[in-house]
Amino acid sequence: MPTRRWAPGTQCITKCEHMRPKPGELAFRKGDVVTILEACESKSWYRAKHHSSGQEGLLAAGALREREALSADPKLSLMPWFHGKISGQEAVQLLQPPEDGLFLVRESVRHPGDYVLCVSFGRDVIHYRVLHRDGHLTIDEAVCFCNLMDMVEHYSKDKGAICTKLVKPKRKQGAKSAEEELAKAGWLLNLQHLTLGAQIGEGEFGAVLQGEYLGQKVAVKNIKCDVTAQAFLDETAVMTKMQHKNLVRLLGVILHQGLYIVMEHVSKGNLVNFLRTRGRALVNTPQLLQFSLHVAEGMEYLESKKLVHRDLAARNILISEDLVAKVSDFGLAKAERKGLDSSRLPVKWTAPEALKHGNPPPRIWLGQASSRQGTEPAGAGALWIPGLMRGCWGR
Repeated sequence: MPTRRWAPGTQCITKCEHMRPKPGELAFRKGDVVTILEACESKSWYRAKHHSSGQEGLLAAGALREREALSADPKLSLMPWFHGKISGQEAVQLLQPPEDGLFLVRESVRHPGDYVLCVSFGRDVIHYRVLHRDGHLTIDEAVCFCNLMDMVEHYSKDKGAICTKLVKPKRKQGAKSAEEELAKAGWLLNLQHLTLGAQIGEGEFGAVLQGEYLGQKVAVKNIKCDVTAQAFLDETAVMTKMQHKNLVRLLGVILHQGLYIVMEHVSKGNLVNFLRTRGRALVNTPQLLQFSLHVAEGMEYLESKKLVHRDLAARNILISEDLVAKVSDFGLAKAERKGLDSSRLPVKWTAPEALKHGNPPPRIWLGQASSRQGTEPAGAGALWIPGLMRGCWGR
């Protein structure tokens, strides 16, 4: 029995299978996700809702473990077998002692920009140059891949043009496998249970598709670029910590041809399209105020977690079937103490608190705006800005 009580709203993972429930009990398989609704009078039982089936019922506390949040760890890697720019001789040394199927991927020293797949087979290490062809990667020009993760996944199942199937990755020293950590925390989903449908959106880094996971409608963000997918691990880590009715909920992650981020499907789309397709006759002032309240509550929750969204806009507010506004797109969300790549910020309309950790700092941007120099204006500094803003509002 757990040492502490789980509060309503806590997400848990089932530790065993229970497919023949008694009346009132919940059926589940090992690894299913449930949300605690309430604790029963008996401390060893909870009433919970199954994420996939939507059913509610009782289950024993001993069958559960809490779903852990994923830590944003710089050592966490989608490609722990990628060793960067090392020589062929260094690769051979790393792949010792010989073991069929032991492999790593490195950057080519002789051909900058290309990669090399190094595979241990028999007593030898075979080096396969990975070529760029029309935006894809290939070894034999017969089979092409979106990225390195796609290539490794393929040759792990079918040896194809290489000497043997990829069996065991040689992990770079210090690297942690994102796949292992996601599975351990309960956030890694099964690709076989996912059905993809039509595209419903286009983000900065990839398409958003409608789909179905174990009978539940979902939205799937598909990120194929391996570098971008690696960067989006931070977004995933942020979303695993966020549980609020006015935030779009993360269901889990699938590693296939890059990264699939699986989220709840919010049926009425973003606020921009919702308002444009209805007009003032259908969306009255009380409804707009209600949306504003929902957004404010979601943002207040983020603030309580010491997070700044950095890209709050109507296009990133989604409306559910029961007209609940939910904040989405945490691609720019960062912990307040961290730095930021300013090249991704919509500077003109970003709030000052979202800019304050940028490089250069906002006071330098303001100085450049007024004097085209990299220093703060002399004298009163930026006191002219409030007047400029009032003038804009008055137009």
